[in-house]
Amino acid sequence: MKIGIIADDLTGANATGVRLSKQGFRTASMVFGLIHPEGDYDVVSVDTDSRYATPVEARRRVTQTVHILRQGGTQVFCKRIDSTFRGNVGAELDALLDVLGEETTAVVVPSFPDSGRITVGGYLLVNGIPLQRTDVAKDPVAPITRSHIPTLLKEQSRLPVGFIEMETVLEGMPAIHRTLVKQIQKGNRIIVLDAVTEEQIEQIAKAMGRIQKPLVPADPGPLSVAYIKTHFQSRQKGTKVLVTVGSVTPTTGRQLEHFMKEWDCRPVYVAPEVLTIGSDRRNEAMERAIEEALERSRHSDVILVTTHHPEQGLLDLAALAKEQGTSEGSLAKSITDGLAGISRRIIERSRGEIGGCFASGGDVTASLFAATGTRGIELLEEIQPLIAYGRFIGGYLDGIPIVTKGGMAGDIRAIDASVRHLKIELIKRKQPMKEWEG
Repeated sequence: MKIGIIADDLTGANATGVRLSKQGFRTASMVFGLIHPEGDYDVVSVDTDSRYATPVEARRRVTQTVHILRQGGTQVFCKRIDSTFRGNVGAELDALLDVLGEETTAVVVPSFPDSGRITVGGYLLVNGIPLQRTDVAKDPVAPITRSHIPTLLKEQSRLPVGFIEMETVLEGMPAIHRTLVKQIQKGNRIIVLDAVTEEQIEQIAKAMGRIQKPLVPADPGPLSVAYIKTHFQSRQKGTKVLVTVGSVTPTTGRQLEHFMKEWDCRPVYVAPEVLTIGSDRRNEAMERAIEEALERSRHSDVILVTTHHPEQGLLDLAALAKEQGTSEGSLAKSITDGLAGISRRIIERSRGEIGGCFASGGDVTASLFAATGTRGIELLEEIQPLIAYGRFIGGYLDGIPIVTKGGMAGDIRAIDASVRHLKIELIKRKQPMKEWEG
């Protein structure tokens, strides 16, 4: 899933991009005229430098940017707007929606509670002061003379504008969802919503996630981040399991042998020496492992990726470290980081088919945290001593189930039992996506 953020200035592009980066998304900020969306990024945040351009020029720049991003594979778009609503917001939304098609609707939430921006009754308040009473009213280039956002957008845009008031937002996600559907059915292409807390913005994002028509979040950042997380999680509905094993203990070897026999599973083997940071074959080996794992996933519900090979001896890290002029610790970490990087790419390229993870070895699990921006694991159940079932907290894999196991932990059935537990939980939680109610 590639994501494009259209911002009208560089600070805004960076501000939203870095919030997504903290969630585990690989993010790059680019400027108009120097856009390279084909890079290895999840998110491309583009500064069109159009805040103080004429409306005609702003539309042209947004139109060109969206076309370039779509050609580069971008599937989800967000519109970053200034937290004090400066710029050509209406004209830029028009351009974005024109390119994306008449089925697409923009959901505008001007609120940024952490920065003192909230919207009540359609009025944007900055630290409790109506927008038109703040310093932006004195902007020498484009002064703001109104505080009512729906009215401002009706003046700036040629598209129908709707509004969902605080009373509905306070009722929670189901009410927001129903009202959004009705607004879209009325033909409103831009819909403004009140919000005064981050929790309310998250409820709006979840309501958007239930709508099976294309939507564009337009906001100073919080809604876009919440929507992207919701959008990603809604795609992870598969029941396939990725098993990542970096432990090289004899205990793990016996567990793997039993697991592969029970599941008739052939491993994707990655030689540990090619994952060391000094190896000139590292990138090639990682890509080959990813492609092989994705091919296996077409025919199997369980995909095993490991550096453990029963016919290979232990890697002599001491000799290799001396040869490369580095430490054994650095080499060991580069191996687990490589294995974690492979795992992340397999999950994201599985198009939602992989719904859960198993990781053996504490170092591998820690590297997986770093590779995905995860903050932690919500622990839910003990499968066996030192084998825990839970869900990722935060990051790219937020909410995805995982089982972690120590390298020496568990009996011969430990990996088998862990994967069976994951499969049962994934099947229990699998529900069909709610259909559009139009």
